[in-house]
Amino acid sequence: MKIVAAKWLFDGETVQSDRAVAFDEKIVALGAPEELKAEYPNAKFFELDSRTVLMPGLVNPHVHLEFGANTTHLKFGDFMQWLESVIAHRDELTEACKAGCYKRQIDAMLASGTTTFGAVSSYGKEMRACKAAPQRVVFFNEAIGSQPAAVDALYADFELRLEESRTMASERFIPAVAIHAPYSVHPVLIKKILKNYGDLPLSAHFMESPAEKAWLERGEGPFKPFFENFLKQTAPLCFPEEFLQLLKGKRALLTHAVHADEKQLRMIAEDGHTITHCPRSNRLLGCGRMKLEKVEELQIPWLLGTDGLSSNTSLSLWDEMRAAVMMHCNAELENISLELLKAVTSRAADALDLPVGRLERGRWADLIVAPLPDDPESPGQLPLQLILHTKRVEHLYIQGEKHV
Repeated sequence: MKIVAAKWLFDGETVQSDRAVAFDEKIVALGAPEELKAEYPNAKFFELDSRTVLMPGLVNPHVHLEFGANTTHLKFGDFMQWLESVIAHRDELTEACKAGCYKRQIDAMLASGTTTFGAVSSYGKEMRACKAAPQRVVFFNEAIGSQPAAVDALYADFELRLEESRTMASERFIPAVAIHAPYSVHPVLIKKILKNYGDLPLSAHFMESPAEKAWLERGEGPFKPFFENFLKQTAPLCFPEEFLQLLKGKRALLTHAVHADEKQLRMIAEDGHTITHCPRSNRLLGCGRMKLEKVEELQIPWLLGTDGLSSNTSLSLWDEMRAAVMMHCNAELENISLELLKAVTSRAADALDLPVGRLERGRWADLIVAPLPDDPESPGQLPLQLILHTKRVEHLYIQGEKHV
């Protein structure tokens, strides 16, 4: 057993001072350092520098690894230009992203403190790299395809990938399901997947771009020639509300929701879904700003994800938090900083139904030690200063085992 004592500790909800955590694979106790030393006299005791923060490992619920070879291949600034560039370079980028590319992304997330991530996979090529990752991985096998004649073939491909991931299942590798988006997955395919695999963790992209909103709500906009030319499809598959109705009774992670209107957000709130916010991806693809104040008013839980390197420049949640602080410029700084730390720890763990994300007895000992340039003078400012200055972590434990 180990005891780590810290002047500053974030437990997943609040900032505390002069506390310690006792743990082996799981957290055994949280308390005053001297009390834990007396209770567990044989434990190895470590006292951290006052310019560090002990906290739960970070949870990134939405990351794509398949296009991790991208640097300057893809066009940013407009969602449709980006999508067309993805289609043009898809084969080149997926071929370039072999096992070493996946490992580099996984290692980069580890170095920045991510101990759990949700890998959204369209092809399954990164499955074995994710299985071998030191982190806890929720592996979202993604379904995509809107052609009615191809539903059976699409389902067979999806099921093959999902069943392969289920043969690898463990406490650290959790098979899951992703529905790509309401504009790109036929409702019959969605119904079939949810009927047979609706008990698994579920993710979907939802109302990401102005183009998606115009197409789904009015059958107009830049998606119209795209679907007519590429797929011979002249109308959207379903309205946004119909898509949400298909998910009723499930607890889904809905990624983006930048262009969800109040009615759709109320449906999300009533049905108990969670929104995964990806501010840097939204900015680079010209999607705009998620209405965070409305999401919070409706008490919808929200998380923070990095998306993938096809629409971002790093998979660091610290980089994502810094961007969110700047994007939501009307939010009170201390409040949004604390909420962002919750979004990447306790709230994300709750949404994925995983016993991590909080420093409390019985949870897996997934812990990180994040450095600060100086001992902060104000506990209220600690979350903000942590977000502004952290790039890498000093120490990282997964199930009590030290990895950094």
